[in-house]
Amino acid sequence: MNFEDVVKFHGHSCPGLALGYRVAVTAIEELGLKEPSYDEEIVCIVENDSCAVDAIQVVTGCTFGKGNLIFKDYGKQVYTFFNRKTGKVIRISVDFEFKEIEEEKKFWQRFMEGDNSPEVTEFIEKRKAEKTKQILNAQKEEILKISYPKVEPPKQARIFKSLRCENCGEKVAEVKARLLNGKILCIPCFEDSL
Repeated sequence: MNFEDVVKFHGHSCPGLALGYRVAVTAIEELGLKEPSYDEEIVCIVENDSCAVDAIQVVTGCTFGKGNLIFKDYGKQVYTFFNRKTGKVIRISVDFEFKEIEEEKKFWQRFMEGDNSPEVTEFIEKRKAEKTKQILNAQKEEILKISYPKVEPPKQARIFKSLRCENCGEKVAEVKARLLNGKILCIPCFEDSL
């Protein structure tokens, strides 16, 4: 997989995507793989829901649907990969710093306030392209911290029986169903009933 494959999947190029690409390529190399995992051989725990996760899916083959991509909402650029066959574990944390120029803070502020003028948009896009290029060309040691923790891999994905919510009528995995006053409810219906 190359970066263009990742961009095609994600829809645009950006620094977050480039970081995810570098993380995923490093993980594949460190785990001794030659291609993405098309089964559940590799498991990845991601600690954020940024653009980087799209790159991880494309490069490693880890997906929510297969149950080998696990999301923990910690807001950290940290990724832990497990190779079930070899038992090898690698934890990668992003340690990238891009020197912000003074002018940049003003443009970002304007952009965050909804200013989409050509002046602001051009500046932001130019800086994002510069960051992306720097990430893609950096030595991995300059942008990533790699460790090899001694932790057990998550259990393999399980399939659960479906129950029908007695309020909305939609099916819900048994493990996610809630019981309220003797009625089986999905989480949204349960929360609406409180």
